[in-house]
Amino acid sequence: MYKLLTSLLLILSASAVAETAQEKGLAIAVEADKRDLGWQDSTANMEMILSNKLGEKSTRLIRIKSKETGGDDNGDKSLTVFDSPRDVKGTAFLSFSHIISPDDQWLYLPALKRVKRISSSNKSGPFMGSEFAFEDLSSFEVGKYTYTYLRDEELNGVKSFVIEYSPTYKHSGYTRIISWIDQQEYRVQKSEFYDRKGDLLKTLRYTDYRLYLDKYWRAHKMSMANHQSEKSTDLLWRDYQFRVGLSDDSFNRNSLKRVR
Repeated sequence: MYKLLTSLLLILSASAVAETAQEKGLAIAVEADKRDLGWQDSTANMEMILSNKLGEKSTRLIRIKSKETGGDDNGDKSLTVFDSPRDVKGTAFLSFSHIISPDDQWLYLPALKRVKRISSSNKSGPFMGSEFAFEDLSSFEVGKYTYTYLRDEELNGVKSFVIEYSPTYKHSGYTRIISWIDQQEYRVQKSEFYDRKGDLLKTLRYTDYRLYLDKYWRAHKMSMANHQSEKSTDLLWRDYQFRVGLSDDSFNRNSLKRVR
């Protein structure tokens, strides 16, 4: 009887710890999201540097527009326009993030002179030959994942929460994502992406954070390393501007062909 009671207590205790870990993970994600609300809209320029396993590099210059939206199922909108090199100039990518329903994404390819809708089943594919997938380019929305707090850990001398994200949306290329979030500002420092087999696929590191409008932190360097292909992609951000007054017309899929 004593052994039975002891076993039951251990099971109940383990269940309580697991539940608490999920609640704490969710609370951390909610706080990180809350701290990045209210920026309204922004523009920025970006340099994308692709490196293959031999260390050979190619560079693309990109412009980004982003806008917060409201509603029960609406996330952020973003427009990405490639300015160089010549073979991708004029390519435009439009993304409408959602919380519950699948994201809406469209890609305009100037060589074909047509707008291609990215299907939900293809969002795990690589974006323009980079190590970022289409799903990586959606805005972070709390409702897209379940969460588990794993531990506290120092990363590069910064005290961080380590939490596990499990995608709740269909057709994700990941079974889980493990992120290190600093405990002071709730900024993501590093994320590990695990593929559908559960193996480590990619690691994304965020560095050179800068503060805007006395509230909003942005990483000016994002480095994605693919451990399986041995390729990598660096995103170097600059020229951030906030609250520039972007209208919904700036994010119209029907005008993608006219984006300059």
